[in-house]
Amino acid sequence: MVFPQIMEPIAEEMELFEEKFHDSMSSKVALFNRITYYIINRKGKQMRPMFVFLTAKLLNNGEVNDRTYCGASIIELIHTASLVHDDVVDDSHKRRGFFSVNALWKNKIAVLVGDFLFSRGVLVALEKHNYDLLHIISNAVKDMSEGELLQIEKARLLDITEDVYYDIIRQKTATLIAACCSMGACSVRPDSKDVETFRKFGELCGMAFQIKDDLFDYGEEKIGKPTGIDIKEQKMTLPLIYALSQSDKAQRRWLINTIKNHNKNKKRVKEVITYVKGKGGLDYAVTKMLEFKDEALALLDQYPDSVYKSSLTLMVNYVVERKK
Repeated sequence: MVFPQIMEPIAEEMELFEEKFHDSMSSKVALFNRITYYIINRKGKQMRPMFVFLTAKLLNNGEVNDRTYCGASIIELIHTASLVHDDVVDDSHKRRGFFSVNALWKNKIAVLVGDFLFSRGVLVALEKHNYDLLHIISNAVKDMSEGELLQIEKARLLDITEDVYYDIIRQKTATLIAACCSMGACSVRPDSKDVETFRKFGELCGMAFQIKDDLFDYGEEKIGKPTGIDIKEQKMTLPLIYALSQSDKAQRRWLINTIKNHNKNKKRVKEVITYVKGKGGLDYAVTKMLEFKDEALALLDQYPDSVYKSSLTLMVNYVVERKK
């Protein structure tokens, strides 16, 4: 298991972060506290705050400060809020194998909880006058919203090119991981070129992360979402985009007709998955994912070796090798 190795150089910081993060989610309204308690107890691996701490420690001789904890809390609050809102938008009743907030408390309450978490993220920045950190996360939230809308707009037409796909995942997914790394850098080295270097590093990691997620849609492993769910939701991901580009007119017509009109038909969805594999869509997506990974590692190579650099390297490799 690679995660304990990644976590080792920041174990103390992550423990203290947990306390600060719990405090930042507290409310005077009992219902909010009940729901946020439910969310905290079903949280994921917390990759995003780990990126914040590892970046800060790499750049600051193994030291972090209050701004680093502030940045990690902002990121996790905004990320959690976006997940709650995503489940409402996608009408999803499960997250990581557990019932989503909207499944248990309905959409209205889920939207309000998401809004509460967003506002807490902003207030955490404002309380300590960390306006530069607030600027970073505000740009990320803007990009995330635009990315979601761009994907919805293009899904109606099914005319997503590879370049548009990259624009969507850069805004939807990569921008938040970019914010983690630039925030970590900004917390210890504000106004330095490292803030932009690590923003780019995080963005490249995020691009690889999302392509890996899209590949799961064609896999056999049980990963918490059924195979073919992206096709059913008419999401044009890289393997499918590549397969379309390698198809003749009749094949393209069949593919687009299936995605538009037969996306709930399990047999047709299975045929699309087989077709995309046969056209080399998965191999192409893996190649592109590894290119993003290598670009990220090349940026990291500019910095001297340390346990923090080693952990970030492990994290980048984990992004493309993970099983779920």
